[in-house]
Amino acid sequence: MLNRLLRALTASRAMAPETDVPHTVLARAAGAAQIVDVREPDEWAAGHIPGAHHIPLGDLGRRMGELKADRPVITVCRSGRRSLTAAEALLKSGFTDAASLAGGMIAWTNAKQPVESSR
Repeated sequence: MLNRLLRALTASRAMAPETDVPHTVLARAAGAAQIVDVREPDEWAAGHIPGAHHIPLGDLGRRMGELKADRPVITVCRSGRRSLTAAEALLKSGFTDAASLAGGMIAWTNAKQPVESSR
């Protein structure tokens, strides 16, 4: 019974795909994807991916119009949990290509990728 309930919950939840740092680097360099940082303002100010668009997760619902639905979106947060929620919300709202950066900014900085600070 518990297994059936878990399968039903998993099936009803739209799982957004995840992407890794190398693919995000390529997409960013080619200008092929919109990078959307869904962290809070203090996290963003401490350091973010250069060229990323800042929309805190709590504001995403009302600010989706700032994004182009016909272009790929890669969402990012600190560890990848909030960004997965954001990518799922985008997909449910009609975006056809949204993915979460697996490992978030932790993975990004561990891969020695550039970070821009607003402080």
